[in-house]
Amino acid sequence: MENIILIIHVIIAVLLIGSVLMQSSEGGALGIGTGDSALMSSRSASNFLTKFTSVMAIFFIITSISLTIIHKKDKPTGSIIDKIEKIEEKNKTPQIPSAK
Repeated sequence: MENIILIIHVIIAVLLIGSVLMQSSEGGALGIGTGDSALMSSRSASNFLTKFTSVMAIFFIITSISLTIIHKKDKPTGSIIDKIEKIEEKNKTPQIPSAK
């Protein structure tokens, strides 16, 4: 299941990158340097590529969260320090007192 979601996640990532790169630049970051009409134009609001990018971003977030949840279920809980202490206790050999 994790592999299927990972493959879908990579495909969505490639589509998201492609859709962002194919969009035309409107000029001026966040509408700075352009008129009010260019910022709120109906052409940019109803553009197919804009809607496609939004849908791909939503799917990307959904697959990211689902991969995180699936991966978290597979991991055992506990600290790495606890594991090291258990290994040291198993490997501990009894010490023979030395004669002085």
